[in-house]
Amino acid sequence: MAMPGESIPRKYLAFDIETAKEVPGDFAQWRTHRPLGIICAATCASDAEPKLWHSTTQAGKPAARMTRPDAAQLVSYLSTMTSKGYTILTWNGASFDFDVLAEESASLDECKTIAHDHVDMMFHLVCMMGFGVKLQKAAEGVGLPGKAGGMSGGEAPTLWAAGEYEKVLTYVAQDVRLALQVAAECEKRKEFAWITAKGSRSAKPLPRGWKTVREALAMPLPDTSWMTTKGMSREDCLAWMRDG
Repeated sequence: MAMPGESIPRKYLAFDIETAKEVPGDFAQWRTHRPLGIICAATCASDAEPKLWHSTTQAGKPAARMTRPDAAQLVSYLSTMTSKGYTILTWNGASFDFDVLAEESASLDECKTIAHDHVDMMFHLVCMMGFGVKLQKAAEGVGLPGKAGGMSGGEAPTLWAAGEYEKVLTYVAQDVRLALQVAAECEKRKEFAWITAKGSRSAKPLPRGWKTVREALAMPLPDTSWMTTKGMSREDCLAWMRDG
């Protein structure tokens, strides 16, 4: 129970997808390779175990890609859980996961609504600092073990195509668990911490916890004059909402 003056902790539902198409070179250019397709996804409520999503063949095996009806069912589930009081939680979901899901499910308007009202920790950081941080580096910054070993997200399409379904599903399930752990640890400490490219630990105050995309957009623009290369911009992250 929250004390007077304290906010009631959010009930989160973490969400993450793995895409079907391999993106050669710089993954930041993924939009030039779309449609990427979705091989699987995971959702995890802060009070439950992960729920895994993928389509199946007539033989009962995982399909090469999620079908449009199955992707639309995932969108419907996210919307339903929002109506039940859960806040959807992602790492870079506003820029990537919801963009891909909107295309694969043909549910653009519904995905826009969910994306605006969900917490994308990476987007919060972009609005606060002018640049993003990898989930692994955020986990290390707060002393968490990080992602599942043995693979990276970029390997998921190849492993899935080779029939390594359990390995990919374990990976995506760990991602949503990790997102929940990072969110909770940062809110408990009232700061966001990460390991920089130079290997040192850095931190920023997070006195009021994580902001939704809508709330983060209202933050003042950060000072990025010190940056030698252009960081991520709010506009770039949410371009799919505007263009659609």
